Amino acid sequence: MADVRIQGVTKVFGETVAINDLDLTIKDGEFVVLLGPTGAGKTTTLRLIAGLERPDSGTIHIGGHDAT
Repeated sequence: MADVRIQGVTKVFGETVAINDLDLTIKDGEFVVLLGPTGAGKTTTLRLIAGLERPDSGTIHIGGHDAT
């Protein structure tokens, strides 16, 4: 496992802002749950961390390496 650091990430689909200026740090070994209503950006956040989507702005670091 490795630390995950998200800084200032924004993701837009057309005119819909899915994630706006997200900052999140998950330390190695931590257990994190993303909760929220439909359309809150939970799946988009996970897709960004997994590398299935690219952020429109901001950075994602995994284990100290830039994953964006």
